[in-house]
Amino acid sequence: MLHTASSYRGMVTAPHHMAAQSGLDVLKDGGSAAEAAVAVAATLAVVYPHMNAIGGDSFWLVREPDGRLHGVHAVGGAAGKAELSLYKGLSAVPWRGPLAANTVAGTISGWQAMLEGGVLPLSRILRDAIFYADDGVAVTEGGAAAAATKDADLRAVAGYGEVFRPAGRPLSVGDRLKQPALAQTLRRLVRDGLEGFYRGDLARDIAADLDAAGSPVSATDLEAHAAGRPAALQTRLRGATLYNAAPPTQGFASLLTLALYDRLTGPKLKDIGEFDHIHGLVEATKRAFLLRDRHIGDPLHMDFDPQALLDDGAALDALAARIDMQRALPWPQPASGGDTVWFGVIDGEGRAVSAIQSIYFEFGSGLVLPQTGIVWQNRGASFRLAESGWNALKPGRKPFHTLNPAMAVFDDGRVMPYGAMGGEGQPQTQAALFTRYAGGMGLQAAITAPRWLLGRTWGEDSVTLKLEDRFDPALYDALREAGHAVERVAPFTSVMGHAGALVRHADGRIDGATDPRSDGGVAAW
Repeated sequence: MLHTASSYRGMVTAPHHMAAQSGLDVLKDGGSAAEAAVAVAATLAVVYPHMNAIGGDSFWLVREPDGRLHGVHAVGGAAGKAELSLYKGLSAVPWRGPLAANTVAGTISGWQAMLEGGVLPLSRILRDAIFYADDGVAVTEGGAAAAATKDADLRAVAGYGEVFRPAGRPLSVGDRLKQPALAQTLRRLVRDGLEGFYRGDLARDIAADLDAAGSPVSATDLEAHAAGRPAALQTRLRGATLYNAAPPTQGFASLLTLALYDRLTGPKLKDIGEFDHIHGLVEATKRAFLLRDRHIGDPLHMDFDPQALLDDGAALDALAARIDMQRALPWPQPASGGDTVWFGVIDGEGRAVSAIQSIYFEFGSGLVLPQTGIVWQNRGASFRLAESGWNALKPGRKPFHTLNPAMAVFDDGRVMPYGAMGGEGQPQTQAALFTRYAGGMGLQAAITAPRWLLGRTWGEDSVTLKLEDRFDPALYDALREAGHAVERVAPFTSVMGHAGALVRHADGRIDGATDPRSDGGVAAW
């Protein structure tokens, strides 16, 4: 997959082809990019349940045709009952089960915020998602692999087997997955409004199922939730301004990585795909991760101003100067995992959306609520069981998020929403994609080209520098000699995450690309 798609009236890219088509059809029916993006999100929540669900969180960046940029943080806080005493005798929050389902699901509040001022009825926005939940969808290779590899963790979790092991075994490629309870929940949202997820009869059913399963999340927690609209972080590079989501996401790390790399490359991006490019980005990533892990979390509990650092050229110069372009900084450091979906939409007016939606691990906590068919996230499993400090569990506190949708605005007028799934890999994939494209590579080629990953993703414990087995063989040796713990992985592997990008040019042409490592597609008009 090397050829970039182009069109003028609108374009969608998503990690599942049917979701991309759902978004495009909304554009054709007169919806905006914001409305189309919610349709994409809804369809993904049905057809890609191992990656995301309405029981998760989401983050959104929108650039309006007049240049205004705003965002939505649909992230739920820890339950009021999520006290340290609830986890007495445990050294960490469990990854699966009801005690992992300890935060409110924010995604639906994100849809609600994104649809403010829209023209299409909610019934139209959710039409495809309802149909696919009722009629069923073919299980993808990626979905089947996740179901098989995580079956031992999930098969005993309340509600999981009834939906995702209907034949008494893990889902297989081509199985027809139907989710009638989820379809009915989506219909109830159409009837009662998206607010019903947090207040009203549906909210009471959700709370009752969570309580019966042993989750600490209550009706009071749901009712107290609301999406936020914090200003996006930004940084200035040569030729472009980059934007990303503010804390509690790792958007700061994504921007800092590129700000440091921009200072390493001289007057222009160089040696794309070679030693200087990969070594420089990996070392910039390490510096960004060290600061991220020390400071970034719930902004109400932070004593660090990430935007101030991104604005401080002298401080960025000093950080970049610490990077040795010949030797690797010793690693590993603690790593973060996670699975999610990134998707993007640009409409004919030039409105651009970069969005990301997640339940953290494959199938989240594994908890599937019987009355509603909702898969509940395990994002709160990232909390530390500590009295204080970074990401310590406290009622109401927002957990640290790997999710971070990105947007670039080039000086020549190009607007580029881009992003990726994959925990620790998200900032790294964003850096690879942006630097390759900004350095002159075609958009699709920049995504298809071999990638790397420092650290772990998809629940793996390895913290090596993984590189796909498609680079020049001499590169692996050069990186080892510089001190990197190199591990060669399959030529096209989902370990590298699923990336996507759109670019709108000053003349109105839209380019789009999807990741051959996913089940995605570009839908254009």
